[in-house]
Amino acid sequence: MTMEPTRSAGRVDSCDTGTWPLHRTRLLDWLVRETQDERFIDDIFQQLCDRLRAGGLPVARATVHFRIHHPQWLGARILWRHNTPDADIQTYQHGALETAEYLESPIAAVHGGASEVRLRLAREPAADEYSLFGELRAEGMTDYVAWPLEHTFGRRHVVSFASDAPEGFSDADLAFLADLLPAFALVSEIRLKNRLARTLLETYVGPHASDQILAGAITRGSGTTVAGAIMVCDLRDFTRISELWPRDDVIELLNGYFDAICEPVERHGGEILKFIGDGLLAIFPLDRPTACDDLLKALAEAQQAMDVLNAGHVAAGREPLRYGVGIHVGDVMYGNIGSRNRLDFTVIGPAVNAAARLENLTKTVQRPVLLSRAFAERASCSSALESLGSFPLRGVGEDMEVFAFSGAGCDSAVITETAVAAAS
Repeated sequence: MTMEPTRSAGRVDSCDTGTWPLHRTRLLDWLVRETQDERFIDDIFQQLCDRLRAGGLPVARATVHFRIHHPQWLGARILWRHNTPDADIQTYQHGALETAEYLESPIAAVHGGASEVRLRLAREPAADEYSLFGELRAEGMTDYVAWPLEHTFGRRHVVSFASDAPEGFSDADLAFLADLLPAFALVSEIRLKNRLARTLLETYVGPHASDQILAGAITRGSGTTVAGAIMVCDLRDFTRISELWPRDDVIELLNGYFDAICEPVERHGGEILKFIGDGLLAIFPLDRPTACDDLLKALAEAQQAMDVLNAGHVAAGREPLRYGVGIHVGDVMYGNIGSRNRLDFTVIGPAVNAAARLENLTKTVQRPVLLSRAFAERASCSSALESLGSFPLRGVGEDMEVFAFSGAGCDSAVITETAVAAAS
């Protein structure tokens, strides 16, 4: 669709009342009426800038800087360049607002309250100008403008545009861009809040449960039956540690322990369903044929990570952390349980109970990881499993044959080779 943003051909209607929009345009109609099916703001921003360029407005580079709610990231920048197929997305870690790169930038100025940062880059560089402007000149940019992108409750983000035309942006170009900002702010806020909802759900209940909840599985008692390998992990002597250690040290200890266990689990396709004090519950759904082997890979890497963590504790004069892991396999009910007003999306069933009983048995047999025979029969890496005989487990019924996991010779490469050999 061709438009001429700075000319009357690009206008559907106009008014001179001083109210927004100053001019109704086909691009503004597209932004408000035709982006409902676009889920991601980077795709909308890419299309917006492509349409601006195609319509005659000399924009060659544009960015949006969002501050986001995420446990790992403080914010994100979407960068569009003319003649690039996709917008580039870069995330910023917490602490980025204290860096010189941010503090000495027009983005910081807009965050700090500036209503506009504008510079015609064709002029001679000033001694005190932002370092970004030198980089833009090197890219062939001739003009730059940055404005606040206002969301509700005073949350201020930033949008910028740069031109490569010899004369830069005209006053009409800037007026046209400014007229788009309120609509783009609304469109971007909706997508950002959708992403925020998904991020918060993924952070607190995991990706699978978040998908279920966002799809509408929010009624008490709703759920599905899932076949999975269940892993229950618990830290030993945590009560004593929490009584003796300062609070901040206890939190740091827990975070290090959970990182060591959880990162390999998630890396190999498992999902952390919940943290219960110093314990956790994870599932590897059996719709993946390699789920049990993936769990063993994750467990081997988690043990290595715990060894590294404990080496640091010993070097600091602390006792190494001990833990117990119980693993079983079976069908579980995956869904909502709780009171009328407070629900928990989790798994329940005999397989979860058996895994918890195996974890508790690790205290008796003095082996950190115990697995059921049902799980062992599905795993390819039998060399890392040692039968300890049968044990009675409370609430399970008949005695269960239990296996210990050593982790020796059970890294990812060995498991993969064993699985391939078994399949052939």
